[in-house]
Amino acid sequence: MREFSVPQSRELVTELPGPRSVALQERRVASVSRGAGTLANIYMDHASGAVLVDVDGNRLIDLGCGIGVTTIGHAHPAVAAAAAAQAEKLTHTLFTVTPYENYVKVAEKLAEITPGDFEKHSILVNSGAEAVENAVKIARKFTGRRAIATLDHAFHGRTNLTMAMTYRPWPERAGMGPFPGEIYSLPISYPFRDPEGMTGEAAAERTIDYITTHIGAQELAALFVEPIQGDGGIIIPAPGYFRRLSEFCTENGIVFVADEIQAGIARTGSGTRSSTTGSSPT
Repeated sequence: MREFSVPQSRELVTELPGPRSVALQERRVASVSRGAGTLANIYMDHASGAVLVDVDGNRLIDLGCGIGVTTIGHAHPAVAAAAAAQAEKLTHTLFTVTPYENYVKVAEKLAEITPGDFEKHSILVNSGAEAVENAVKIARKFTGRRAIATLDHAFHGRTNLTMAMTYRPWPERAGMGPFPGEIYSLPISYPFRDPEGMTGEAAAERTIDYITTHIGAQELAALFVEPIQGDGGIIIPAPGYFRRLSEFCTENGIVFVADEIQAGIARTGSGTRSSTTGSSPT
């Protein structure tokens, strides 16, 4: 049983935000760009497990988890030990200049947990938006096509291209255009909003009909999906939806891209969410 350096319960010892957080907020306003907005002006000092401790000593349950990054909790002894050992051995090199073994090991592990019976290769990047943009480039280069499709309510990032692939106009896209062309948004399976009784397969046919009617399957380089939509409202499409879309993409030479930046890496109980949907990202 893991021991925690911080009690795993919520406790407030000041009002929120506390006086030290208020002082830090004043410093932040004077020195940090407003573009780096935050949900709460409460400043953290340390953490253990699922509990954060702010600079005023308040204990708060971490429901944000760094947008899914701290899946196994803060300050896990194994992670801390591995980070310290690596820092003592080799701090950083640019893999494309002076490669190292751990990059290869991570790529090998990703190949193990990624669904699909085909040869797999990985590239490691700095952020989700960078991963999505590279996937767009790869799909366009591979297929020779230009059109990119995403699903309604999608969120794929805040760079110029990924904002064009993101569904909601505010706060990401407001005042940020013009955006790249050849980006299309398709209807998604949304059980809470769809007609009662609509199956995943029927919703997939609706999506496919939009592709064939408004884009043309022969023009589409890639279809980007989130197996569970995050910022769009935690939308879980009906069973069978992604399996049918994956089949359609394979039949028509379309690259099927699963954006698992939020749902992947065992956050839903399996290595990838796609492995439970019957779909096979290509």
